[in-house]
Amino acid sequence: MGYKVAVVGATGNVGREMLSILAEREFPVDEVFAVASKRSVGTEISFGEKTVLKTVDLETFDFTGVDIALSSPGAAVSKEFAPRAGAQGCVVIDNTSYFRMDPDVPLVVPEVNPQAVAGYKKRNIIANPNCSTIQMLVALKPLHVAFGIKRVVVSTYQSVSGGGKDAMDELFNQTRGIYMNEPFTKTQKKFTKQIAFNVIPHIDVFMDNGETKEEWKMSAETAKILDPDIAVHANCCRVPCFIGHGEYINIETEKPISDAAARKVLKAAPGLSVVDIRENEGYVTPIECAGEDNVFISRIRTDHSVKNGLSFWCVADNLRKGAALNTVQIAEVLIRDYLKK
Repeated sequence: MGYKVAVVGATGNVGREMLSILAEREFPVDEVFAVASKRSVGTEISFGEKTVLKTVDLETFDFTGVDIALSSPGAAVSKEFAPRAGAQGCVVIDNTSYFRMDPDVPLVVPEVNPQAVAGYKKRNIIANPNCSTIQMLVALKPLHVAFGIKRVVVSTYQSVSGGGKDAMDELFNQTRGIYMNEPFTKTQKKFTKQIAFNVIPHIDVFMDNGETKEEWKMSAETAKILDPDIAVHANCCRVPCFIGHGEYINIETEKPISDAAARKVLKAAPGLSVVDIRENEGYVTPIECAGEDNVFISRIRTDHSVKNGLSFWCVADNLRKGAALNTVQIAEVLIRDYLKK
């Protein structure tokens, strides 16, 4: 017997990726519903190679009898519909930011804290972390177990797809405009400055202490998911790539650490691929990780400026592992351990 699954926000980048991954991983479904806003009702979306779904209206959709909802419709929408769906008996795995720091909602990366899924019973909601946090914690978990991480300094190089389809369109249109010799005008909607051929050291809103909310998320979510005693300092930057987030991560550990010891631990960890050859092309870049499930680690090296230090480069497809795949993996843990049929 399979499960009834709804994908909420099915017409968006992440929603489409969720449907694709459900089919790829042969998630045991009896029925799949593509759910979206009223303006998208009737839109046809592929589920696997042979099935085409027509979207239905989230506002009137009844979640009674639906086992799991994979959700990425935006925080304001999740705020309204997720409690309603949960009250109707559906377990919502939400990719938006709204429920992440709710103490009654588990925040889960399956390679890091799968046991936290058990907490879904409080509200029938599970939160998917921020994309930049997910890939970092997949890498940090095995190192923390082996060496005890005290402090993390991370600098991110985040693709525009993290801002949605409009952000991707903005990069495309600005790039085309430059090649067509069209003058840049400040008509952009997603970014505060030109993103084409540029980098912007600003993601999400500014907070009173000077950091952006994206930077705060990486610290707060690490505390909730991995260990509240790890100090995290994040610097988040938007770069003109369409898909794939890069991160330079520097850690200080309790126990002695070396590049060789770290490489051995990382190679044995789930969800990671180590490509670390000290020569030209011996590393993975964002464009090369597009469409891949794993988080890729390169440039592993000892940081001699501190007693026990290490730096490495980390890249992942932010639409897959940073969003849709992680959501589906949570659903897989849910049906394996808690919703068995």
